[in-house]
Amino acid sequence: MTSFKSIDIFCTVIDNFGDIGVCWRLAKQLRHEYDLQIRLWVDDLASFAKLESTIQVNQAQQYYLGIEIRHWTAAAFINSPTPHEMVIEGFGCRLPDSFLQAMAQQSPPPKWLNLEYLSAEAWTLDCHGLNSIHPTLALKQQFFFPSFEVRGGGLLRERDLIQQRDAFNADLQKQFWQQLGYSQATDADYRLSLFAYENLAAPALLQALSQQSALGFIAIPQGRIVHSLETWLNKPLKVGDCVQVGSISLAILPFLSSSDYDHLLWACDINCVRGEDSFIRAHWAAKPLLWHIYPQDEDAHLDKLAAWQQLSQAVIDQEWQQLQQAWVKQDTNPEIWQTLLSTAQANKKGHQQFCDYLTKQDDLCQRLLA
Repeated sequence: MTSFKSIDIFCTVIDNFGDIGVCWRLAKQLRHEYDLQIRLWVDDLASFAKLESTIQVNQAQQYYLGIEIRHWTAAAFINSPTPHEMVIEGFGCRLPDSFLQAMAQQSPPPKWLNLEYLSAEAWTLDCHGLNSIHPTLALKQQFFFPSFEVRGGGLLRERDLIQQRDAFNADLQKQFWQQLGYSQATDADYRLSLFAYENLAAPALLQALSQQSALGFIAIPQGRIVHSLETWLNKPLKVGDCVQVGSISLAILPFLSSSDYDHLLWACDINCVRGEDSFIRAHWAAKPLLWHIYPQDEDAHLDKLAAWQQLSQAVIDQEWQQLQQAWVKQDTNPEIWQTLLSTAQANKKGHQQFCDYLTKQDDLCQRLLA
C-alpha cells in the first residue's frame, strides 16, 4: 500500500488528552498494522502518562509497544535528528525550525502532512488534500482532514476493532466492571458514561435521571466534569467514590487508558463524550451518544454540531438531536432530560446504523497511506 517505512508524528498537548489521544492511537495503528518505524514527539509527557501509565515523564527518549517516544523540547533539536520519510504535524502544531531545515535538505524531502481536527463541515472536504508551499524552504505541506464521508480522510479505526467490540459485548462486560471494582453496575437497568468539560446541564440531567424508576449506574472517568458534580452535590468527589442519589449511583472512575476507555463505551448504554478522540470512539461503540464539543469563540463549535447533525439526521431522529443541542448549549431545565432514557431506547438502532455506515468506509490510516 505504501512505500513509506518510517514516520515522525508531532503532537502538542493543548486540551489535556484529546490531541495526544488521537496521535497515540494513530502511532499504534501505523506501527502494529503496517509495521512502520514510528517516532512520536510529545511536548507534555505528564498528560501522555495519564493515558499510558508506562510512559516515563522524565525520559527524553523511550520505547513502548515498539514506538519511539521523544520528549519534544528545544534541547531535543539543538542537533536536529534526521527526519523520517513522512512527517505528520498533529493539528497544526508548528514544527521546530531546525527540523524543517533538515527536512528541506533531504532528497527527496519527506512527505509532510498536517493532520487537522475532525469536522463534518463541507469546507473540510474541499480543503482535504490541498497543498501549502513553505514561504522560504523547498517544502510542500498537504492538509489531511479526518471525515465521516468517503471524500475525506476517514476516521481512526483499528482493523479488528468491531470484532473486539462484539466479542467484549458477548462475554466480557461483567469481568470489566469487576476489574474496575464496580460489579454492581451489571445490576443496574442501564449504564451511562459521563466524560465532558464543565457543563451546567450535567446536574440537570442527573437530577432528572435520579427521579425515575429505572436504576442507573453513572460511570464518570476522572476529569473536568467532576467539578460540576461537586458543585451540585456540595461535596468533594474522589476516585473510588460511589454516591447514591435517588435511583442513580455516581461512580468516580480513575482516568482510563485508551483501551479501557473503549471498553467503558462498549459496556454502557448511553455515552456522554467530549472533544475528538472520545467522540470518534463513541461512534464505534454504536450506542446513543451525547457530544460535548470543545467551546470555541463566537460559538464556532455550533457550526460543527450542525454539520454533524445534518449528516446523521437520516438515522438519528429529531428528539435525540434536540437533546444533543441542549447538551452543548448546557440547558439546565431538568424537564428536558426526563425523556433521555426513552429517547435513547428509540435511537439505539439509528446509532448502530450510523456506525455501520462508517465502518463500510476505509479508515484514516488506509487513506493516509494509500
